[in-house]
Amino acid sequence: MKISVVVTTYNRPQALCLVLRALLSQDQPPFEIVVADDGSGDPTRQAIRQMTRDADIPIRHLWQTDDGFRAASARNMAVAAAQGELIVFLDGDCIPRPDFIAQHARLAQVGWFVAGSRLLLAPALTQKAEDQQWPLHQWGRGTWWLQTWKGQTNRWLPLLNLPGHAWRRRQPEHWQSARTCNMAVWRSDLVAVNGFDESYQGWGHEGADLAVRLIRHGVHYKNGRFALTVLHLWHAENDRSHLPENLARLDAILNGTHTQAPLGLAQHSPASIEQAMQIDA
Repeated sequence: MKISVVVTTYNRPQALCLVLRALLSQDQPPFEIVVADDGSGDPTRQAIRQMTRDADIPIRHLWQTDDGFRAASARNMAVAAAQGELIVFLDGDCIPRPDFIAQHARLAQVGWFVAGSRLLLAPALTQKAEDQQWPLHQWGRGTWWLQTWKGQTNRWLPLLNLPGHAWRRRQPEHWQSARTCNMAVWRSDLVAVNGFDESYQGWGHEGADLAVRLIRHGVHYKNGRFALTVLHLWHAENDRSHLPENLARLDAILNGTHTQAPLGLAQHSPASIEQAMQIDA
């Protein structure tokens, strides 16, 4: 099984480097990493080039113009370029632990998508980690317990690993737990529902929209908690001026019947992907 990791990013090269180093240090490396860049400037481009030179697996950088928060479009662009059978979505400020890819491979199941959880880091710890490029992915549970005691994380228990599969499938239609900062979907299922709906502009709910349409298509939710916890670097709250419009779109999906994104994956042709790759050349 080939696993492609799609990492979204926007003008945060220090955080992105922490994420890429963690992916390159996995116990079971992914087939490829595709950086879905929502219009970052040259520092991000230079950081990715440096990481690519030192990488043992392919890192591809796809860039789109900076025209507001367009995560859905960036992710669709990356999915269109990805060659793996399983697409793992990860945000460029969410650091995976060493067994992240191995756990996704273990939990992958035809007919299901898997969503994991997050450990939120405080501003002070985030700043030091980014400035000094601390290898947070290598820290053990004892170190994280101490950071939680110091108030530098919001919780500790998600770092525990629980065995079994049956309990993870108890809420197959629970779309509310789907977060695209840490989520795996079969590429064939993404194609079947036309990927993310790019009508969502600005922050909010494009991931929930995808989850609802996947479930309606017959692809169920599988709980990845206590196996797939990423370390979420702190950031200021995103601009939520588009949230009312996005909530209205999500409400329409919940009250509708369709599974296809009206503006989605199908519009990203090989020619448009080639153009996105050439921009980074």
